[in-house]
Amino acid sequence: MADHISFPYRSSSHLPFLHVVSESGAWEKHGLEVNYNYKISSADAHLNVPTEEVEFVGGNHVSTYAHRARGGDTWVYLGQTLNTTNGRLVVKPDSGISGVSDLRHKIVGTRGMHPGLNDWLYLKQRGLDVDRDDYEMVSQVVSGGGAAGIDPAHGGPTDDEPIWHWVRDGKVDAAFITPPGCVFAARAGLKVIDVDPLPMIWFTTISSSSTFIAKHPDIVDRFLKGLVEGVHYFKTHPEESTKIIKEMFDNEGPLDDEAADFLYNDIARILEPKLYPTMAAVSNVFEEAIRQDKDAAKVNPMELWDLHHLRQIDDSGFIDKLYGKTNI
Repeated sequence: MADHISFPYRSSSHLPFLHVVSESGAWEKHGLEVNYNYKISSADAHLNVPTEEVEFVGGNHVSTYAHRARGGDTWVYLGQTLNTTNGRLVVKPDSGISGVSDLRHKIVGTRGMHPGLNDWLYLKQRGLDVDRDDYEMVSQVVSGGGAAGIDPAHGGPTDDEPIWHWVRDGKVDAAFITPPGCVFAARAGLKVIDVDPLPMIWFTTISSSSTFIAKHPDIVDRFLKGLVEGVHYFKTHPEESTKIIKEMFDNEGPLDDEAADFLYNDIARILEPKLYPTMAAVSNVFEEAIRQDKDAAKVNPMELWDLHHLRQIDDSGFIDKLYGKTNI
């Protein structure tokens, strides 16, 4: 009999990957029935993970450090699927913008707290600081009184409107867009500019509580093995994975073959076979955590990471056997 596990996502952008993991049978193979196809808020995740009402969560990347600093928090990160972002810069073709440096004194649109922090850090690392009024940032969703200098009210875009629409309609000058939105933006006649990735803890992060992990190490082991096998399937079965994405992911609009193929390839190229985080990604997300809440600086960023379960799986040869002689 399979163990029933909840693994809600924090953003629907996780679903192309999660649909493939589930449909591949990777979790089922390890005796788990995983309920992954529903969204949880950051606040509910902080409430439901410590009480073990939810066994795992695929997110909450920034707020956890300050929670830890204030004591009594049992949040633990067990692994990471992506360590770099995959956004593109979207602008109007007649904007005169050809790269990030041209965003000085422009209006940048973003969605959500973590995406806004990613954009803030990306631009800061490239010499553009919102605190110096080098540019203006406009967000659909703001919490904590407008962290990262985000202005929530500029022309009134609606919460369910794709951000590239803001660029198209002139509400903002530019936005960093992930697939498949950048595909739709290009089809609408907007200019899509490739930019360097940002090392970052984002997308599907495997989070749980220290109490659940201590009581159920076997479930943790099977859950991680299932996810590792799901990553392997995703990376080594492109046709099947693309078909699953096309048929099941329509959260940003129906996908045709081209859009589904683009989305698949963009995720597959940066998926982490062994689910280890990189130090650059942890460092950057920790900087964002401090930006959001100064209390985060009171903790060591590695306090929240427990990678010994992954290490045991890795040391057993489980992952290497999946890939054989393939260079992973």
